Amino acid sequence: MPNCPECDAEIEVDEFDVDKGDQLSCPECGSPLVVSGISPIELELATEDDEDDEDDDDDLEEEEDDVDDDEDDVDDEEDEKDE
Repeated sequence: MPNCPECDAEIEVDEFDVDKGDQLSCPECGSPLVVSGISPIELELATEDDEDDEDDDDDLEEEEDDVDDDEDDVDDEEDEKDE
């Protein structure tokens, strides 16, 4: 069973339910952790970059939605020109 690199608490992790890069937090100290190895399971403290990656994914989805909206606006303008 892996230990928290911050407080050394044992962390129960199902080795068949995690992948490298998965994020979790220590139930004892609350530190953000990332799975850095699978066999055996190794945990590292998550850096701010790791935490920001989730936010970046959300930002990317929002940007894609904005692009879709802009394409609809362009289509509408082209339809008006054709009339």
